[in-house]
Amino acid sequence: MDENIVWHQHGVNKQKRQTANGHKSCILWFTGFSGSGKSTIAGALENKLHELGHKTYLLDGDNVRHGLCGDLSFSDEDRKENIRRVGEASKLMVDAGLLVLTAFISPFQAERTMVRNLVEEGEFIEVYLDTPLATCEQRDPKGLYKKARAGEIAHFTGIDSDYEVPVNPEIIINTGELSIEACVAQLLDYLKEKEIIG
Repeated sequence: MDENIVWHQHGVNKQKRQTANGHKSCILWFTGFSGSGKSTIAGALENKLHELGHKTYLLDGDNVRHGLCGDLSFSDEDRKENIRRVGEASKLMVDAGLLVLTAFISPFQAERTMVRNLVEEGEFIEVYLDTPLATCEQRDPKGLYKKARAGEIAHFTGIDSDYEVPVNPEIIINTGELSIEACVAQLLDYLKEKEIIG
């Protein structure tokens, strides 16, 4: 980094923002195969948190590719850059005192660890949706597995691109066995147990 670029400390810091919001800030990082329910569960959780008066923001894999990451492909290199950018944006939101929910396949352990290392201990909560590939492919909400099997989509996670299972996630959920409500309840219990929310 250029030595002439210096981080400027402002008077309103993360702790003051958290106090004003009435809760701690963190990243809830949803990872898993396409069709595992990342966006669905993250969205349902955000709805519940909003109902409870908490300050949130949801970053969704498809949505960020319309703007922030619109110039990236799905090659391994660009996937890494996609996660780097999302990680940096999430870090800023944690500093803003928000509960940040992210829904990304994020198939590589190294990139998830990179994001974890951007924030303080306890501010990165890895939520692994341990839903079998067969279940995800059966759901196929966007028809992507069908296209990948037909060779119309290259580098598709679980078909011709690897997914590295999280080494030590904070939360594991199988959306093939649990209802949306049960998943949200499990996540809320964790946030309360860790005193992130009241």
